[in-house]
Amino acid sequence: MGNQQKNSPPEIVFDGTEPEYLIEGGDAGLRLDVFLALRLPEYSRSRLQALIKTGYVLLNGGIARPSETLRMGDRIVWKAPAAIECQSAQPEEIALEILYEDDDIIVVNKPPGMVVHPGAGHVDGTLVSALLHHCGSLSVIGGEERPGIVHRLDKETSGCLVVAKNDVAHRVLAEQFADRGVEKVYLAVVDGVPKRTFGTIDQPIRRHPVNRQMMAIARNGRGRLALTEYKVLGKRDNVSLVECHPKTGRTHQIRVHLKFLGNPVAGDPVYGKRGNWERHLLHAWKLSFDHPVTGERLSFEAPPPEEFRFA
Repeated sequence: MGNQQKNSPPEIVFDGTEPEYLIEGGDAGLRLDVFLALRLPEYSRSRLQALIKTGYVLLNGGIARPSETLRMGDRIVWKAPAAIECQSAQPEEIALEILYEDDDIIVVNKPPGMVVHPGAGHVDGTLVSALLHHCGSLSVIGGEERPGIVHRLDKETSGCLVVAKNDVAHRVLAEQFADRGVEKVYLAVVDGVPKRTFGTIDQPIRRHPVNRQMMAIARNGRGRLALTEYKVLGKRDNVSLVECHPKTGRTHQIRVHLKFLGNPVAGDPVYGKRGNWERHLLHAWKLSFDHPVTGERLSFEAPPPEEFRFA
C-alpha cells in the first residue's frame, strides 16, 4: 500500500478535477508505474517514474514509489504537469512499411507500439518523424506536431493509415472522414466468444465521467452516435477473431463497443485486461477512400500480424 502521507509537495496542488483511477481485479498486482504507462501511453515509463517521485501522482491520498504494487480498491489520482514537453516533429530515419505513395498521399502499415505524432512524453520515434525523413515535407494544417495527420491509430493499434503530403490533399481527406466517405475494416482478437456471430452495436459514446483518459457508453442520452457492425470470423482457445466495420469514428469506438458486447479486445488493459498479451490486439485491416486529387476510389489492406491468423 502506498505511503499514507496526506500532503503532496507544496508546489503541486490537487484541486479535485484530476483524473482518478480505481484499481480492479485485472490491474491488481501491477506496479504503479506500469499501470500508468498503460493508461497514459503519451508518456514514457521513465518520465512517469520521475513524475511519481516528484508528487504528480497520489496513491490512496499519499505520495508513492513507482515500484508500489497495486491492490484491489486502490485509488490513484494523476495531475499532468503544467508545462507539457512537446516540440515540433523532427525527421528521423525509421523504417516504414509503405502500402502506397504518390505526390499527394502516402499510406502506411503502422506497426504496434509506434506513436503517431509527438506529444507529452513522446518527442521522438514517432510515425510523423519517420514520414518527415522519408517524404521531406507533409501538410501543415495539423500544426508543427501533427504534420500530415488526417486520422490516428492508438499506439498499440497496427494497420492502415493515410497521411497527406500537402494541404489540398489534407482538406479533401478530412472532409471524407467527416462525411463518412472513408470505409474502415478492423480485425480484433477478443476475449471469449460473442453470443451472436454477427450484429450491429448501436450505443452512443461519451468521455468517461471519472477517468477522462477513457471513453464510455453514454446511458443518459448525452453521448455521440456510434455504430459498429461486427462479424465473428473464427475461434480458438478462449478468444475469437472479429471483423469490425465502424460506421462512425468516435475515440476508442471499437474497444468500447466490444467491451459493451461482453468481449473486450484481448490485451486491452483499459477496457479489458492485459493478460499474457504484449498489446491490445486491434488491427486496422482495410482502408478505402477517394483519392483527394484524382477522385479515384482506392483500397488498401495491411497484412494482419501473426496473432490475428486463426487458420
